[in-house]
Amino acid sequence: MGRNSNKINPFETGYYTENELQTIGFKAIGKNVKIAKNCTISGLSNISIGNNVIIDAFCSIIATEKEHLIIGSFIHIGAFCHLLANAGIELKDFCGLSQGVKVYSKTGDYSGNSLTNPTIPCKYKSIKRGKVIVGEHVIIGSGSVILPNVSIGEGTSVGALSLVTSNLDSWTIYYGNPLRKLTKRSKKLLIKKKAFLKELNQKNK
Repeated sequence: MGRNSNKINPFETGYYTENELQTIGFKAIGKNVKIAKNCTISGLSNISIGNNVIIDAFCSIIATEKEHLIIGSFIHIGAFCHLLANAGIELKDFCGLSQGVKVYSKTGDYSGNSLTNPTIPCKYKSIKRGKVIVGEHVIIGSGSVILPNVSIGEGTSVGALSLVTSNLDSWTIYYGNPLRKLTKRSKKLLIKKKAFLKELNQKNK
């Protein structure tokens, strides 16, 4: 072994342990959850997380208003993602956000008809709000943006650098800005899901 093998790597910030996460103050948190220590998370009491979830470095999650962020099970949120959940976000089981995905359940008016930004009182702003639902087995590519009041159907995939402004059909592949429907997505993954869950249940007996 090299002489530096016992030294701590200063570039590896690590993840909170399961025991640490249980005491931080989340509304609910399951088992085998890993959250990078350099994430920024506000509104812990409005956030529920299922089992087997990984949230990577430099993610920003905000859930400081009455609506909740619900993260299901078997979910990965890549580094540098941003989730503004003040009007509600739900990520269903087996979905994933690749690096740098932005999900907004609330956004300002860019038309010029009202003032914008958080320094301005609400009566001078026009805010678009609406819950975002990301369905089971959905995958969102790097750098994509999802705007408020959108539901993405089960099994759909969205390519990198896409802009999602309206509801998307289930089991469909989309890409681009403006977003285009490309083709249907295979459902073969459901066969592997069934085998995976069967194996997992056998291990847990």
